[in-house]
Amino acid sequence: NFHIFYQLLSGASEDTLRKLKLERDFSKYNYLSLDSAAVNGLDDSANFRTVRNAMQIVGFMEDEVQSVLELVAAVLKLGNIEFKPESRVNGLDESRVKDKNDLKEMCELLGIEQGVLERAFSFRTVEAKQEKVSTTLNVAQAYYARDALAKNLYSRLFSWLVNRINESIKAQTKTRKKVMGVLDIYGFEIFEDNSFEQFIINYCNEKLQQIFIELTLREEQEEYIREGIEWTHIEYFNNAVICDLIENNTNGILAMLDEECLRPGTVTDDTFLDKLNTVCAEHPHFESRLSKSSKFLNDHSLPHCCFRIQHYAGKVLYRVEGFMDKNNDLLYRDLSQAMWKANHSLMKVLFPEGNPSKVNLKRPPTAGFQFRASVGTLMRNLQTKNPNYIRCIKPNDKKAAHIFTEALVCHQVRYLGLMENVRVRRAGYAFRQPYEPCLERYKMLCKQTWPHWRGPARDGVEVLLKDLQIPVEEYSYGRSKIFIRNPRTLFTLEEVRKQRLQDLATLIQKIYRGWKCRTHFLLMKKSQVTVAAWYRRYAQQKRYQQVKSSAIVVQSFIRGWRARKILRELKYQKRCKEAVTTIAAFWHGTQARRELRRLKEEARRKHAVAVIWAYWLGLKVRREYRKFFRANAGRKIYEFTMQRIMQKYFLDLKKTMPSMSPIDKSWPARPYLFLEDTHEELRRIFHLWRCKKYRSQFTEQKKAIFEEKLEASEMFKDRKALYPSSVSQPFKGDYLEISKNPKYQKLGSLVEEKIILADTVNKVNRANGKGAPRLFLLTKNSLILADQKSGQIKSNVPLDDIGSVSVSSQSDGFFALRLKEGSAAAAKGDFLLSSERLIEIVTKLHRTAASTAGRSQIRVDITDEFLVQFKQDKVCVKFVPGGPRNGNSATCKRKNNRLLEVSVPSP
Repeated sequence: NFHIFYQLLSGASEDTLRKLKLERDFSKYNYLSLDSAAVNGLDDSANFRTVRNAMQIVGFMEDEVQSVLELVAAVLKLGNIEFKPESRVNGLDESRVKDKNDLKEMCELLGIEQGVLERAFSFRTVEAKQEKVSTTLNVAQAYYARDALAKNLYSRLFSWLVNRINESIKAQTKTRKKVMGVLDIYGFEIFEDNSFEQFIINYCNEKLQQIFIELTLREEQEEYIREGIEWTHIEYFNNAVICDLIENNTNGILAMLDEECLRPGTVTDDTFLDKLNTVCAEHPHFESRLSKSSKFLNDHSLPHCCFRIQHYAGKVLYRVEGFMDKNNDLLYRDLSQAMWKANHSLMKVLFPEGNPSKVNLKRPPTAGFQFRASVGTLMRNLQTKNPNYIRCIKPNDKKAAHIFTEALVCHQVRYLGLMENVRVRRAGYAFRQPYEPCLERYKMLCKQTWPHWRGPARDGVEVLLKDLQIPVEEYSYGRSKIFIRNPRTLFTLEEVRKQRLQDLATLIQKIYRGWKCRTHFLLMKKSQVTVAAWYRRYAQQKRYQQVKSSAIVVQSFIRGWRARKILRELKYQKRCKEAVTTIAAFWHGTQARRELRRLKEEARRKHAVAVIWAYWLGLKVRREYRKFFRANAGRKIYEFTMQRIMQKYFLDLKKTMPSMSPIDKSWPARPYLFLEDTHEELRRIFHLWRCKKYRSQFTEQKKAIFEEKLEASEMFKDRKALYPSSVSQPFKGDYLEISKNPKYQKLGSLVEEKIILADTVNKVNRANGKGAPRLFLLTKNSLILADQKSGQIKSNVPLDDIGSVSVSSQSDGFFALRLKEGSAAAAKGDFLLSSERLIEIVTKLHRTAASTAGRSQIRVDITDEFLVQFKQDKVCVKFVPGGPRNGNSATCKRKNNRLLEVSVPSP
């Protein structure tokens, strides 16, 4: 239906309308009716929220919902495009778009170039074998092309929605089960002005009435004759002649309509009516003004542009105006190809015929042909099922309660064939069943057939009915079935069977209770013997444990007494040795102190001599230089003082020098204000010197490790919650030791290049979200996934085929390898993996790809929601924080066909 247009404009938020380039005013859209904008009892805003919620429940992704709304908005924009005539030099008329603003906004919604769509509205290309002819479209043809595009766009979107919902709600089990379907058939339509739509709807009603006749009247009577039941045939009207008038492949109305649409030359609705008058004039259920039957020549109720068909429900007058256009309703190939070029995610799915590599020169089927094929499929499907019918009778034409129009009801009962059906049912039998299931259901009602009947099933049923004393006129024996006339007889059988089942259940309960009591008694007896034996064993074991524990206690006391005696002797010997050592130590200390006092006295005497000598030399120098010392005393004192200050500054700096670690930021305090620049310069020089010393200790391997750590910091620091825990862990690379481990000797021989990284990862399964262990090998040019047990290579992906790596910002280890579209490895889809060493794996992968000249770098995307391509389907991987009950590791669960949810525990 078209309620979604009104719901979208009424219920969407302002932000959504702005993205869709729409306004809330209904009057600004030509495809909307202002009379239907507000309907009593309908809240379009609430209904729009219901639609959005229903799409989310069914399993639509957010981008899919947005794509659907964009197409709906494009249809509204398409209705506002208007054209103006324009004459060319050669005299031909062509059309041009009046206001290109709506066209521009529609092209932006669909992701198509404005010039491509504008040309498709103005020109039409006709292909025939190797030739192409381009013709201009006048204004009428341009409006026709616009409306055809709008109808096809909305119709194909509707079909896509149905298929998408069916795919989401389809049963996952592969076992075939019984299905019950409900078919709500068309109502028979007779209006004042009936056109092509009413014609095909009434044709479908004719087909459904035909299958109703075959399954209820013809099959019912043929079954009685086939089973040998005495039967008087009841006549009924068979509408097969009307169905043949419409669907005959040669002279049917639909066949002639398709023939007229395909015929070259001037073809109009009048030529189609002339063809009907020529071919169907003699048909008893066809009437027209120019029919060969002269009795209609003066029938003024039948206009010249109409024809009348005698349906099973009555005569219907059809106006032929619009039959040809509605049956043709074709979409120009230029518009299909223009839609296929759009960047919108659904366009290539909705318009596959627009692919230039798959151009089909055949004319597309007409609307009548498609409808007839659809009705034929429905009929074949109903033939394979066991249908039951519910006939609805309309009591009046006023759609009001408590009004019963007798003439209208009688007319419906008559043309629906209900009287013939009732007569067949009243004259026939209400219930029939093959002998085998009948005997199986009711055999417990007779002692001769219970519990097993050894003869033919029919004989068993005869014995059963005679034993129950059912009157002979209430049933009849067919060749393979038993027929029961009155439903009361069947109800009586069911009532007796119900009572018999209760008696049998009571008997089974009695036997079971007796068996249960005997079994319980034997079990109790056996248990008593077992308990007694176990108790005697327990008593003996307990006595033995008491004796054993007593012996152990006595032994422990004796061993303790012996041990304490030996300990006392050892302590005495130790005290004697310690006493000797203490005496010797005191003596050595006395001797050392005496020698120390002697040395100190000698040192004081030497120091005194040196002091006296220094004073004497100073006195001599002062006497000699006293005459010119006073002139330069200030400068000398200043230079001497500065020299002593600098000497003291450098000596103190030497004593308080910080450590050689480059991360140590400490530095002694500045002693004097005038040394501030010198102090900072020395600090800078010292830091550069110790960094150089620290770097000189590195080997080439250690330098490479620190470069990888630096690159990991640039990619993940403050962006990935798992990064801080990886800083202290060294990047080892080959954790599996492929070359040394004999288990992977065969795998190592298959890999010719040097292995940069080898580790075990978990490959996430899309079906259930569980992981399977895989060996992850990274070389200079490729990435290899192998089976953990057998070592067999499962996937070998060149690094050139990897487009990007997607990870989340949380503390999980999940990452997705996104393969480039069109590459050989992309046929099987992307890889969703998990590992505790995610930081090292992504860093080495990025570093290896960037180290080769001419190779494009692998992009690293950090987001909590990204898409992964699994073969033909795209699945959204969404990371959500989990509670403490989820454990310490992230878990992956499948929500539906399009969503995998990873629950990450809170840190």
